[in-house]
Amino acid sequence: MLAFAVGFLSTAAMADSKDKKTHKENTVDSTEIQWLSVDDVQVKMHDQPRKVYVDIYTDWCGWCKRMDVTTFKDPNVIKYMNTKFYCVKLNAERRDSIRFLGKMYGYDAEHKSNTLAEQLLQGQMSYPTAVIFTGENFQNPIPLPGYQDVNTMEMVLKYVGENVFKTQKFEDYQKQFRGAWKQQPQVQN
Repeated sequence: MLAFAVGFLSTAAMADSKDKKTHKENTVDSTEIQWLSVDDVQVKMHDQPRKVYVDIYTDWCGWCKRMDVTTFKDPNVIKYMNTKFYCVKLNAERRDSIRFLGKMYGYDAEHKSNTLAEQLLQGQMSYPTAVIFTGENFQNPIPLPGYQDVNTMEMVLKYVGENVFKTQKFEDYQKQFRGAWKQQPQVQN
């Protein structure tokens, strides 16, 4: 599945105001990813642009749940995502309306999905899929389908987060990449 994203990542390679919230609200919790709503991320992007990572999932998706308890619980992933990205969780099957970039998106009963998820996934409804925006104003959406383990996530996040995508094709980056993050063993309950 990473090969599918390589084309999109290669294509992307070519192609301050103060927050008025309290200190407590500005404190980053290092034990979990700071997931934002679609509304909140648009406000934050207006105030202080940054790359955006959107996790598109469904409630019934086993791989989505696995990613939530493995990759998204890894301390390195958490720290990096909270530092370099605004992160959004988007249930592809949510039935309420969402306003995104001035347009309303609602539930599409025929496809059993929200039309914002359909647009972000370019009709390729596969879960989980991350959509990473590399530019201001939610530009250059890059879909990354499938479960991503910690090692793969490190490579993709650093490729985008360190702006390597602006100067190097993903295939070349992937060949020379040496990851430092190691998947933490799961604790059995």
